[in-house]
Amino acid sequence: MKTPIELDNSLLKSWSGPYGGVPDFKAYKVSDFQPAIEFAIQEKLQEIDAIVNNPEKPTFKNTIEALELSGEKLDRIHSVYGIYRSNLSTPQFNVVDTEMSPKLAEINDKLYQNEKLFSRIKTLYKSDEKDNLTKEQQRLLWLYYTDFVREGAELNEADKGKVAKINQELAGLFTAFSQKLLAEENNQYIELNTEADFDGLPEEFKNAAIAEAKERNLNVLGCIGNTRSSIEPFLTFSNRRNLREKAFDIFVKRGDNKNENDTNEILVSILRLRAEKAKILGFKNFAEWSLSNKMAKDPQKTLDLMNSVWKPAVEKVKNDVFAMQEMVNNEGGDFKIQPWDYRFYAEKVRKAQYDLDQNEIKQYLQLENLREGMFWVAGELFDLGFKQLFDVPVYHADVRVWEVNNKNTGEPIGLWYFDPYARVGKRSGAWMNSHRDQQKIKGNVLPIVSNNCNFIKGNSDEAVLISWDDATTLFHEFGHALHGLCSNVTYPSLSGTSVARDYVEFPSQLLEHWLATPEVLNKFALHYKTNEPLSQSLVERIGKAANFNEGFATVETISSSFVDMKLHLTTETVDPDAFEEKVLSEINMPAEIVMRHRIPQFAHIFSSDGYAAGYYSYLWADVINADAYEAFLEGSGPFDKNVSERLYKTVLSVGNTIDNEEMYESFRGHAPQSDALMRARNFPIES
Repeated sequence: MKTPIELDNSLLKSWSGPYGGVPDFKAYKVSDFQPAIEFAIQEKLQEIDAIVNNPEKPTFKNTIEALELSGEKLDRIHSVYGIYRSNLSTPQFNVVDTEMSPKLAEINDKLYQNEKLFSRIKTLYKSDEKDNLTKEQQRLLWLYYTDFVREGAELNEADKGKVAKINQELAGLFTAFSQKLLAEENNQYIELNTEADFDGLPEEFKNAAIAEAKERNLNVLGCIGNTRSSIEPFLTFSNRRNLREKAFDIFVKRGDNKNENDTNEILVSILRLRAEKAKILGFKNFAEWSLSNKMAKDPQKTLDLMNSVWKPAVEKVKNDVFAMQEMVNNEGGDFKIQPWDYRFYAEKVRKAQYDLDQNEIKQYLQLENLREGMFWVAGELFDLGFKQLFDVPVYHADVRVWEVNNKNTGEPIGLWYFDPYARVGKRSGAWMNSHRDQQKIKGNVLPIVSNNCNFIKGNSDEAVLISWDDATTLFHEFGHALHGLCSNVTYPSLSGTSVARDYVEFPSQLLEHWLATPEVLNKFALHYKTNEPLSQSLVERIGKAANFNEGFATVETISSSFVDMKLHLTTETVDPDAFEEKVLSEINMPAEIVMRHRIPQFAHIFSSDGYAAGYYSYLWADVINADAYEAFLEGSGPFDKNVSERLYKTVLSVGNTIDNEEMYESFRGHAPQSDALMRARNFPIES
C-alpha cells in the first residue's frame, strides 16, 4: 500500500506512459523535491538493510543484482533533480539544492561504508562462485568491489567518519560554486547602445542581441550575454576593439570579481578537502586517487602526453600570431595582438590564407538541418531512425523529443530529448545527460538521454544559424547521446557512458569528424535563404583550412589540463590567481591566449568531482579518437559499414562490460597510437 506522501508527491510516482514510462514534467513542483528525496533515501536504506541482513550466504543475485535493483525511486528523482539543477535553476530551487546536495552525498557514504555490505561483496569477490558468472557479471562484481575499496570501505570507523564528513562538505561546496558561477553569467552582459556598437556583427547575431536585450527588459539596443555561445562570436566578428576587450574581460573574470559571487574561497576549500580525503584513503594526493580508476592510472603519463603535444602547439600559435601581427601592422594598428584580438584576427587570417570566411560558412549551418544531418549519420552508420514525438511531457517549451529506433525493424531503442537554446537559469556550455540508463534486469528498459546546448535563439521567424565550432559541439554531444542510446547490456551500472572518464570522450570526439564529410555538407549544409548546398569550392576550402587555428584550440585546452592536474598534485593551500600564473609561466603559455577555463570558473572540476584531475581526458580521448578515425580512412571512408558495425559491437553497445583498453583493442586491433593525433592536427611527429 502506498503511503500518503507517495500518493500526494508526483516525484515519487512511477513514470507512466509509453516507452516504459517518461518523466511527467507537467506534474512536478520544486516544493516536492525535499520530501521526495528524503522519502526515497529512507527507502533505499531499507533496501540495503534487507540485502545486508539476508541470512543466506552471499550470491550474485541476492547481493550484487539486489544492489542494482535498489533505489529505483531515488534514481528517478535524482534524474529530474539534475534536470532542474542544470536547466531550470531558480532562487526557490537553489534553496532546496543547497540543503539536499549533502544528503544525496550522505547516502553514498552510507552505502560504501556499510561494513556488513562490503563483507558480502568481498566474500563473493574472493569466492569460487565468481568463476561461474558471465563475463558481464564478473565485470560488475569487480566494479563494486574496487569502488568500495576506493571509497574507503576498508578504513577504520574514525577515518570512515572523516571521509563521510568531507564528502558532505564537498557536496555543499560544489552546489555553492555552481550557483555563484551561474549568477555571474546570468547577471553580467555587455550593452550595445548605438548602431556603431553592432559594427561587424552578422545580421542573425545582431538580431539575437536585440532579442536578448528585450528579454532582459533593458533600455538598450542590444546586449551580449556572458556565456561562451555569445561572447566567442562577438570576439570573432565585432569591429569594436574596446567592446571586444570588455566582453573578454567579463568572460574571463567570471567568479573572480571579489563580489558576492566570487568562487575563490569555495574552490580553495574544495582543493583542501580533496587533498585531505586522498590522504585518508592512502594516496599521496587527489590526482593519484582520481586516476586510480582511469585508463591513464598514473598522473605522470597524462603530463607526458600533454608535454608531447604542447611544444608543437605553441610553435603553431607563434606562427599564427606572427601572421596576425603582420595584418595589424599593415592596417596601421599601433598595438600588439591581445587575447581579445585573437579570434578577430585569426578570422581575418583564415579569410586571407584560405579565402574562407566563418560568417560565409555560417549562412549554411542551420541548426535544424544539422540536427537532421546528425540523424542521417546515425542512420548510415548504426541503422538508427528518428521519429519526433509531440505527446511526451517536457520541462520547457524549447525542449523537443524523438523516438530513436532501429530503422530496419522500427523497434524503439530509446528517447532523445533536445534542449538547444540559452536562457536565464540554464548553465552555460553543452552536455549530454542520461535520464534513464538502458538495462535488462527488469525487462528491456529503454534509455532516455538528452542533449543540452546554449545556442542563441534569435527571432522566431528566422532560421537559427550556428558557427562551425558550435556545429562541431552539436555533433560531439550527439556522440555521447549515441553512446547512451546504443547500449545493449544487462546491468545499469555498466550501461552506456558508464566507462572510465578518460574513455568517455572518445565516442563523442569521434563523431565530430562526420560534420566535415562531403556527404553531410552537401545534403544538410544548405543556405538559409536560397536552400542551395555549399559549393564544391567552399567544401574544398573548408577541407584545406581544417587544421587552421588548431594551435590555439590545443593550447587553450591543454593549458587548462596542466593547471587542473597540478592543482590536484599539490597538497598545499593555493592562491588561485598566483597558482594559475605560476603554472602558465612554467609551461611558457603564449601571452595572446588564456586558458579555456580559468580556475575561478572551472566548472568541470569544481561543480563535482567528475573531471577533477581529469580534464586531460579530452586530450587522452582525442588520441584514441584520431587513431579510431584512421580505421575508417584505412577502409572505404567515413561511411565504411564494416568499420561502423565493428565500432557498434565493440564500443557503443557494450558500455563498461569490458576493460576499456581491451575494448578499444578489440575494435582497432592495437592500442591507441599518439602519432595519429599529431597527424590529425598537422603537428610534426618526433622520431
